[in-house]
Parts: sequence; C-alpha cells; structure tokens
Amino acid sequence: MAAKHEITRRLAVFGSSLAILLAGLALPAAAEPETPVVYPAGSTVARADRLGFDTCTAPSLAALRAWLGTSPYSAVNIYFGGNNRGCTQPNLTKGWVRDANAAGWNLLPTYVGHQPYCMFGTKPNRYTASNATSRGTSDATDAVVQAKALGLLPGSALYADVEHYDRTDPTCRTAVRRYVSAWTKKLHAAGYLAGVYVHQDSGLRDLSDSYDSTTYARPDAVWMARWDGDPSLTSWPTAPNSQWSVFQRAKQYRGDHDETWGGVTINIDSDAIKAPVAAVARTYTVTSSTSLKARTGPSTSTSVVRTYAPGASLPVVCQGTGQKIGTTTVWNKLRGGRWVSDYYVSNRSNTTWSAPVPRCR
Repeated sequence: MAAKHEITRRLAVFGSSLAILLAGLALPAAAEPETPVVYPAGSTVARADRLGFDTCTAPSLAALRAWLGTSPYSAVNIYFGGNNRGCTQPNLTKGWVRDANAAGWNLLPTYVGHQPYCMFGTKPNRYTASNATSRGTSDATDAVVQAKALGLLPGSALYADVEHYDRTDPTCRTAVRRYVSAWTKKLHAAGYLAGVYVHQDSGLRDLSDSYDSTTYARPDAVWMARWDGDPSLTSWPTAPNSQWSVFQRAKQYRGDHDETWGGVTINIDSDAIKAPVAAVARTYTVTSSTSLKARTGPSTSTSVVRTYAPGASLPVVCQGTGQKIGTTTVWNKLRGGRWVSDYYVSNRSNTTWSAPVPRCR
C-alpha cells in the first residue's frame, strides 16, 4: 500500500513538473497588432507615393485645378470630422471628394477627435487613461459615418490627429496607446485602415515602443510631423526603418507657409506620402451597344447579378485581371463587389490598366 502511495506521489510531482515545463514552452499569446481588417464587398485599398500638402480648409476645386500640374503636389489632406476640428469646411462635400479625386488628387482623410489630457495646446475635448478606450471607439465610429457620407469607401485609410503631448507623464502615454488601439480596432471592424498623425517626439516614440505589444492594436500607417525640410521616409530618429515599412509612412516635413501655384496662394504644410489614402469610386459609362452584365467575379463563368443599359453610369472602385474579353484581361470592380469587363467601359485602354483607377488590393 505504501508503495502504491509513493507511485501516486511521484506521478503527481511529475505531472506538476510537466505542467510547468509545458507552460514555459507554450506559444505566446496572439499579438494584438494582428487585429484583422474586415473588408466588405466593393472595397479596395488605395495607395499613394507622392508629395502632398495639408491645409486647414479644403481648397476649392478651382484652386486644386490651378495647382495640379503646376505644383509638385498631387495629394491633399481633408479634415473630415472630429469634435476638435478647428476650421469650417464649406467646400468639403461628397461631390467635392468625387471631383477632386477624378481630377487626379489623392486624399488623406484626417479626423481631429479627442486629444490626450496632457496635450500641448488648447484643444478642449480630451481623454484620460480611464476613458481613452471609449473615446477612441466613439471617435472611430463617428469617423466611419462621416467618411461614408463623403464617399470614402471601405479600404480607405482614416488618420486620427494626435497632437504633440507631454511624454514625461507616463499615465498620459498609456492613454494615447489605449486611444489609438481602440481607434484601430473599431476601424478594422468597419473595413477601414487606421492611420495616425503624430509628432516625432511624442506619439511616434510611444507607438514605436509598443509596436510589437500584445496589449495594443497597431495602426496601419503613421504620418509623422518633423519640420526639418527633409521629405525622406526612412532614417527617422524616433522609429526604426523596420516599422511601418511597406507603404505605411507619411511625413509632414515643412510647417505653415504660403505657396503660390497657377496664380493661387494657399497656406499649407508640406508632406511626403508613401501610404494608404482614401479609396473613392470613379464614374464611367457603358460603351457596349447592348446591356452589360455585371458578375460576381472577373469571368463569364461567374453569376450575373445585374445588367447595365448602354450609356449607364458605373461606379468603378478598382481594376483587377480576369478572363480576356476582346483585347483586354482587365475587369472593373464596382461598388457592391460586382465585376464588368473593361472592354465595355469608357475608361478602357483596350489592352491594359486605366491610369487613374487604382488596382484592386
């Protein structure tokens, strides 16, 4: 009987030791930065690699026409919402977004919501460590509503403006990380990418430090303010090149100043952009003499879900490749996820991509 108890005791010890060993070998918890984006049908990611500018009030379409081609810029930010947004936006409508994008401007949507309580400046609406998550979630929820009202499609990157703040307050640094994490997760759930505008010496440092955190969701892109006149998107002093390294960076490299192009003067900040921007549908028309079939995929073997009459308008989101029709393998993806061959659309180039339309990503 004693021998039996000894065997039982040794098995128990062995079991405890094995449990400890397995715990030490267990796989790490899934990192919070891997929060997935849920892309709905009819969405795409648009990317820009160019110079841009940001200005408080969206310029008129006439001003943008004057600047395009005469200035070095072909991207512009839009302050599209937020309870700390400072400027009125008389020009910013769904039609303005459509026409500015159709003219060749990439748009960088910026949301000026709640700010950290230790922010330098006078923005009135702020968050603390205790309510940062709820504020980030509510701001992201509102940002999606405002974005959709302007025709900014799922897949667009929406950038939360996080102004410069006091990093000597560790609780405030926690608040910022909680806000950005909640902003990121809520946008991902709605099918949008999460960007953040930050100062190089506050927000960028803290988000870089938590880049591989298992506690905070990582934003998809960073737009860093450092007014040193250098548009380089690498060799930043407060974030290594390995972070946000694939079309995930923008830099505001020059602050407030006036520039005049095409006879029009605008007060701007200058930006270098290699990052996701707004995805906006472009309108083209059906060129076929009979009704054009829209399908569930880029092939005639997929189901027909709708037909468009000759001359009908088509809201083209992006282009992809598929079955060859006529002289082209290019297909247009429409809002709602439908596909039509580019051979029967007014933007067609007959053999390859249409330059203004983004590739489906």
